Amino acid sequence: MTISSSEIRRNMTIILDDDVYQILDWQHRQAPKAPPTLTIKVRQVKSGNVYERKLPGNQKLTRAEVETPTVQYLYPDGDMYNFMNTETFDQFAITDEVLGDALKYIAEGDTLEVMMYEGVPISCEVAPSVTLEIGQTEIGLKGDTQSGATKPATTTTGLTLQVPLFVSTGDRIVVNTTEGTYTGRAD
Repeated sequence: MTISSSEIRRNMTIILDDDVYQILDWQHRQAPKAPPTLTIKVRQVKSGNVYERKLPGNQKLTRAEVETPTVQYLYPDGDMYNFMNTETFDQFAITDEVLGDALKYIAEGDTLEVMMYEGVPISCEVAPSVTLEIGQTEIGLKGDTQSGATKPATTTTGLTLQVPLFVSTGDRIVVNTTEGTYTGRAD
């Protein structure tokens, strides 16, 4: 489906140069005695890289019909990770290249949103904060009550981060997924 520059909306997905991009921002300009230009700021869905592209203002864009089903993480299988669509119960595998850093924030049974184009997963989105279990950390020294003191810890998903001294192995913590930082204890 083709669209004109007047139909562009934020977060719309389009196809440019045989690749899927998400529109972050756009500006249509008509200078006197010059052809119109369309400047779009786009994020390549597969890599996450952001680009600014200048196109002729009257160029038609091809809209990418993407689906974003909620899926549940089932289990790893080598370098593939198996998921199940929570609505249709279809199972499929996603490579670690597509999952990227999301692997550090998901455990078996967790749900996330996957962007699919023509039935193929192209990117995934985890929640802004997740609850993870501490797999290994040092024992905090008794009496060390320095304000803001931290120690390294590794979650069961493999994420390494700094946590307060009172956190111990087996504790469940809340982690900010955009920064990969500790935000508090889980209930």
